[in-house]
Amino acid sequence: MRAEKRGLVDGGLILVAGRNGQVALELARALRATGHQYLAFGREKLDIADTDAVNRAVQSLKPVLVINAAAYTAVDKAENDKHAARAINALGAERLAAAAHRVSAPIIHLSTDYVFDGNQSTSYVESDPPNPLSVYGSTKLEGERLVANANPRHIILRTAWIFSPHGQNFVKTMLRLGAEREEIRIVADQRGAPTSAADLADAIVYLSNAVLEDKKVPEQFGTFHITNDGNTTWHGFACAIMDGARLRGARAARVEPIATADFPIRARRPPNSTLNTTKISRTYGIELQSWRSALEICLDTLVGLPDFSDRMKVVGV
Repeated sequence: MRAEKRGLVDGGLILVAGRNGQVALELARALRATGHQYLAFGREKLDIADTDAVNRAVQSLKPVLVINAAAYTAVDKAENDKHAARAINALGAERLAAAAHRVSAPIIHLSTDYVFDGNQSTSYVESDPPNPLSVYGSTKLEGERLVANANPRHIILRTAWIFSPHGQNFVKTMLRLGAEREEIRIVADQRGAPTSAADLADAIVYLSNAVLEDKKVPEQFGTFHITNDGNTTWHGFACAIMDGARLRGARAARVEPIATADFPIRARRPPNSTLNTTKISRTYGIELQSWRSALEICLDTLVGLPDFSDRMKVVGV
């Protein structure tokens, strides 16, 4: 069952910060499909690093819900650009949360698996202590804490390894490299959960309806982990992409495993950033399909085959 099949909430505007990112683009699709009234703003129209701009927009529109899909996501660049990353990921998120609270609106805020150091062998639950390894992860963790302090009616969604047919992401990069090269070398000692932006967007719309329909349930708010089911390494992900490309008649490269130490990058990544999603399943009945199934849908779009699959099931519905 898709998220948008939940009953619509009558009236009220949803404000989406972020317009051109992978999740924001899929949110526009999902919100249109459900008939929600929404406005999505890119940075050129709403710079969340600008306090006055945020306050003016929220006060004039008086949304019933704010969704923050805006983020500084250049993980390596952030190592030398902490001020800009913090302005968006931490302080900008706080501005949105506080402005939403002043008009009695909850906020849904997107965060990341990179708040963890990846040193434990099991999947992380929401209560596990964060310990980010990078500037990006640190600014996202600060943003989580500032959002929670600024607006008690918050949902913070930690997710991971986003992919879609839009923008720049690992799937599109692998398809491009697979068409250009005979062999590609991909890190095999970092593990996480690839997550479809479309699945995540459908889940966010479902959460939006749930929160707006029942405004007094404290268990609805807090921090939740949400990814597609299953996990893999970047190497395993790349192999699945190449296999899917071959099945669709596209050119594909051999994928050779390498260690993180053999691939010089500025920002450290967690070796295991898999997220346990039991809490969101128990609280909202949301479980996303496997990342492999979600990848097939994405490849169908990118390589040209139709999509016949449901993206999300709601347990018990």
